[in-house]
Amino acid sequence: MSRPTTSSTTEETKSYSPPSPAPVDGGLQAWLQVLGSFFLFFSSWGIVNSFGVYQTYYESALLSTSSSSNISWIGSIQAFLLVFVGVVTGPVFDLGYLRSLLLTGSFLTVFGIMMTSISTQYYQVFLSQGICIGLGSGCLFIPSIAIVAVYFTTNRALATGIAVSGSSIGGIVYPITFRALQPQIGFSWATRVLGFITLSLLCISIAVMRPLTGPKPPRSLWIPSAFRTVPYTLHTLGVFLTFLGLYFPLFYIQTYALTLLPISTDLAFYLLAIVNAASAFGRILPNFLADKLGALNMLLPCTFASGLLCLCWITIKDVPGIIIFCILYGFFSGAFVSLIPAVVAKLTPDMAVVGTWMGMSLAIGALGLLIGNPIAGALVNLSEREFYRAQAFSGAAILAGAVLIGGARMIRARELKAWKV
Repeated sequence: MSRPTTSSTTEETKSYSPPSPAPVDGGLQAWLQVLGSFFLFFSSWGIVNSFGVYQTYYESALLSTSSSSNISWIGSIQAFLLVFVGVVTGPVFDLGYLRSLLLTGSFLTVFGIMMTSISTQYYQVFLSQGICIGLGSGCLFIPSIAIVAVYFTTNRALATGIAVSGSSIGGIVYPITFRALQPQIGFSWATRVLGFITLSLLCISIAVMRPLTGPKPPRSLWIPSAFRTVPYTLHTLGVFLTFLGLYFPLFYIQTYALTLLPISTDLAFYLLAIVNAASAFGRILPNFLADKLGALNMLLPCTFASGLLCLCWITIKDVPGIIIFCILYGFFSGAFVSLIPAVVAKLTPDMAVVGTWMGMSLAIGALGLLIGNPIAGALVNLSEREFYRAQAFSGAAILAGAVLIGGARMIRARELKAWKV
């Protein structure tokens, strides 16, 4: 028998290993992984979802000499690294090094929070809150979603939704805690308290989370052949465009309210908490329905709804309207973020490489997180009290992403010859 010599054969050999064991689909150990993942999301995406409160504080106090766009780069690089690091952490997770990722990510995240507490200048905040926390969160993110995917089959989307809802709860707890403590004990100690909360929760995750299988043979960080799967490619591009506009409301909703609406400072602050509270329901209910109706079938309308709401936001000029917007946008945008892992898991042909496929998809999507908020921030004109350009940009980007996701859904349905996709 002749030895294969083609590059495509070599690539497949490096990229794929024999199929992994079937998921155990529930049980105490599986649900402990959901608990651990919940706290990982709480401590990673929860911090990202809370950056709006820091954006407002930095604009008025610590970094008041910096522009809104420059300040938003801190949150954008944090979110970008959280997702982009998945290019490396996905394959590392597939190799079986879950515990190493948890320890590394936990140290960097807590260290970054503590360094943020002693920062006084822009570059210091950028390095600690943007780079260090971003890298640490990136080590935690892919394991938190990939491990749930390999422990469940029939209830995978629901289990993922419960785990991902940790980001919403974190997005409520972190800003409320900071807001309550900062006037009493100052910026430094308020931030340190958040660090201690994060440390305690991450210790629980480290204690309960276990990989389903042992170490596996090395494989590529990047599997180019994955992009021959057209639904996967369209979905990935759709995620990029959606992320381009999705987080502008979370970063700027408080600034918008304080600038344009007859609203108290306290209520304006709680708008971000309202968005995150609504997103908790958006991360669970659509995922429950996704197990019944299909993950792509749920992702598509939620993405369209998020884009339309951003465009409707342009016309909102009163307090009741902005509260309704926060509730609806929190629900649908939360659903988008939480459904991505379930969709990728369904599009991945072998669960042995699910971490790598998720890492690749989210790494490309992370570019949208990196550039979206600074672009939108540059379109905001605070001196003229104008936000409509940024709102239109955000809504248009999300709707463009929804169109591509719709294409992925249509092609996948034809491939499977079924409506549930």
